[in-house]
Amino acid sequence: MSWTTRVPLLVGATSICFLSAAAASNYTSSRPGHHLLTQLSQWREHYLSDASSHAAGTGGVRRHTVLAWVLAFLAASVSSAGGVGGGSLFLPILNLVAGLTLKRATTYSSFMVTGGAASNVLYNLWRARGRPALIDYDIALLFQPCLLLGVSIGVVCNVMFPEWLITALFSLFLAFCTAKTCRAGAKIWRSESAGAPAPATAARHDHKEPLLLGGLPQPVQDDGGQAARNGGSGAGAGAGFPWKDVAVLLVVWLCFFLLHVFIGDKHGKGVISIKPCGVAYWLATVSQVPFAVAFTAYIIYAKRKKQVAHHHEDGKAHSSVHTKTETLPALALPLAAFVTGSLSGLFGIGGGLLLNPVLLQIGIPPQTAAATSSFMVLFCASMSMVQFILLGMDGIGEASVYAGICFVASIAGVVLIERVVRKSGRVSMIVFLVTAIMALSTVIVTCFGALDVWTQYTGGAYMGFKLPC
Repeated sequence: MSWTTRVPLLVGATSICFLSAAAASNYTSSRPGHHLLTQLSQWREHYLSDASSHAAGTGGVRRHTVLAWVLAFLAASVSSAGGVGGGSLFLPILNLVAGLTLKRATTYSSFMVTGGAASNVLYNLWRARGRPALIDYDIALLFQPCLLLGVSIGVVCNVMFPEWLITALFSLFLAFCTAKTCRAGAKIWRSESAGAPAPATAARHDHKEPLLLGGLPQPVQDDGGQAARNGGSGAGAGAGFPWKDVAVLLVVWLCFFLLHVFIGDKHGKGVISIKPCGVAYWLATVSQVPFAVAFTAYIIYAKRKKQVAHHHEDGKAHSSVHTKTETLPALALPLAAFVTGSLSGLFGIGGGLLLNPVLLQIGIPPQTAAATSSFMVLFCASMSMVQFILLGMDGIGEASVYAGICFVASIAGVVLIERVVRKSGRVSMIVFLVTAIMALSTVIVTCFGALDVWTQYTGGAYMGFKLPC
């Protein structure tokens, strides 16, 4: 058994054993842990009250707020460089440093992830002027409907599953993905050191090779600009912006958004309020399935039809197979998106932390994976942000400040990692950066999740499964 396999098993087993011990211990043995949590809570309240008193006395911004801004800037720059949303890093900063409640920290985090992802996408679009785009719109189209459907199903599971099980599963899954991503980075690093093209990167180094969809190759860039004139997509359509693909993505986003607004939250609060868990509620919830299936089927059909038309026009077929993505069945990406979305909804994260490793594992080059992941995170995070606004959240102004900080930080992070990659010639740096973020997130989620579970147990909270309503 290799070390990359032992690491996730060890971390996952450790977290599960810790959580199980918390659930199995009696109240007497838990008193030291309860005392420690009480001391930490008192210290944090004292720290925040001192900072608030200092700000009130000087008429300025609170010290812990400034510290939260600085940490948010650093977290956003690192996360954006790796194509990860950063929500798993923002939540501890907002909750522990800024002193926000977990509920408000979640709403602020959606603003921050949206700001960072928007900055990343705009920079990639600006950078792609006259050159092949890093964003793979074909993958985004195939991912988005099933990704949003999976998020909805994952949220239902999140309500039903106990906290200790979610924490244990999340820790185990993150540890496993961290090891897999690290192994992929090591493989690319060895290829770069040997002077050979990195796996997957060589296939689409200049984004001139086609991406096959269900066995049908996509037209390459050197087609006289025909792909761009037809609203072409994918990495190969660098001569023009794929307006048709983006329009389809916006329609998908709007349909799912309207459904979520109609459903409202678990208390029936929404722009159009309906009775929670009533007939209309479940009809609106289940209707997401045919929506996702219909959109996915239409996208696959439209892509295949376009590819066949290009084959007839060119009079030749592109039969070369270069990447893992090109050999995947047409439904492989939608299924991967559904699983990723379900895990994102179950674990309560934006999805970027899971999207990037999935794209890397199916053979997408690191730079394309990072840019495409940020593009998809923008749709998911913006949906949450707009929903929070429509539901009347408090502190929109302060949340916008955090979003602005992340917007600027993301540009800095992307520019910095781009220069590092260009200077070193190693795209594996992006993979290792993603690995570092995932490893840090694993530690944060395991530690604070375990503390929350311990607090619930010592407080006599119910630790079993719940009904969705």
